[in-house]
Amino acid sequence: MVKLIVGKKGTGKTKKLISLANEAVENSNGNVVVIEKGAKLTYDVTHKARLIDTEQYSISGYEAFFGFLSGLCAGNYDVTDVLVDSTFKIGGTNIDEFADFIEKINALAVKTETQFTFLVSADENDLPKSLSAVSEKI
Repeated sequence: MVKLIVGKKGTGKTKKLISLANEAVENSNGNVVVIEKGAKLTYDVTHKARLIDTEQYSISGYEAFFGFLSGLCAGNYDVTDVLVDSTFKIGGTNIDEFADFIEKINALAVKTETQFTFLVSADENDLPKSLSAVSEKI
C-alpha cells in the first residue's frame, strides 16, 4: 500500500512522518527504512529505523528513485515500511512523472508486501485524481 502525506510547506508533514516512522518501528516485525534528502532527521527518528540520505547515493529523478527502492526491497526481504521525506526534492516536481512513479511503487508494494509513505509538498488539489486509486492520503 502507498500512503501520501500531502500539504504545503509548514503544515507539519515532517512531524507526522517522524511520528509514523517511530510508530512503525514499534509495531513492525521487520525493518523500517526512512529516506530523506540531506541528514536532517538523524536525531528525530529512532535509531532502530534505517535512515538513508539519498545524497550519498546520487539519486535524482523518479526512474533512479524507483530503481533504488526496488533494490532496497530486493536486497532485504524483511523491509516492512519505507517512509520518504522530501519526495519532490528527490524525484522532481513534475506531477505526471510523480503519478507514474506512485503507480509503479504501488505495484512494488503489492509484490513485496511493503508499506510506502511519501511526504509530498503540494496542495492536494494540484495532484492528479488518478493518485486516489493507488494511494491513501493521510
